Amino acid sequence: MASRCFAGKLVFPRKFHDAAIALTTLVVLIVLTLVTIPRARAQSQSAPVQSTAAPRPSFEVASIKRHPPGDNTSRFGGPDISRFSATNVTVKFLIEFAYHVEDFQISGGPSWIAYDKFDVDAKVEDSIAGQMQKLPVTQQSDQLKLMVQSLLADRFKLSVSHATKELPIFALVVAKGGPKLTEAAAPDATDNSARGTSPASAENHGTDTRPGRVVFSARDGQVNVTAKATPMTDMATLLSRQLRRPVLDQTGLKATYDWALQWAAGTGLGGGPLPAVPGSADAPDFSGPSIFTALQEQLGLRLESTKGPVDTIVIDHIEEPSEN
Repeated sequence: MASRCFAGKLVFPRKFHDAAIALTTLVVLIVLTLVTIPRARAQSQSAPVQSTAAPRPSFEVASIKRHPPGDNTSRFGGPDISRFSATNVTVKFLIEFAYHVEDFQISGGPSWIAYDKFDVDAKVEDSIAGQMQKLPVTQQSDQLKLMVQSLLADRFKLSVSHATKELPIFALVVAKGGPKLTEAAAPDATDNSARGTSPASAENHGTDTRPGRVVFSARDGQVNVTAKATPMTDMATLLSRQLRRPVLDQTGLKATYDWALQWAAGTGLGGGPLPAVPGSADAPDFSGPSIFTALQEQLGLRLESTKGPVDTIVIDHIEEPSEN
């Protein structure tokens, strides 16, 4: 599966299971920018909000086509901030990205939004792209999400409403004995790469170690994650995606940290790589700690199961797009 850089960092959709099940050994190297992918959020975490004093930003031009059947190629991102590209994605995935939620936080809408695949190629107007390039990565991400919201409203006639529901969540807290994390060194103010203004190369394949990067790899039944100068909220996002349940950071740890975490794939509640085809001689070994055990033993953190208010998206209206 291919991957591409976007807004200075490599992003990758998690819905790659169809291709993975056909492989006996799978290597997926993903450089994730957690601020640029959809994340589960409890009430205290917010999606991009557009000021009522200005119209919601939009792309200069956009092409939407149905993805060719039988082609499993999937890409998400673009070479830089000036383009938004998504190949072989569902509309539901685009909604997740645009509104900063996970699929389990979306309700309503016809079944095709979760199954029909589309290719999207959109261009940001040059002057706007130049302005966005000067922003911190988080603000770049928020602007792009708002543009995708505009795209969904214009081309898919999407309208949504928000509803807060009391749902099971995990609270990320410090375990007994304290955290086992390394506080990151203060960033170099002259290093533009920390702002995402110098795009990482897609050929890095997980070697990009600049601040704010999280490298996720899965091979032979084991998941490995390394992070460079990331906040606890990014760890909560990663855990939420793996466990398919909102994870709220309640560690009280306010700095950015360097950390690494390894656990056995398939031991979480979802989001990890699939095992090899049953009966295969090369079936991966799933021995090793669960994500819960690994978190406590390796990082001095733990997850507490509780309930809390979770913002959800209700699809009020959506239509299939006219292609162009």
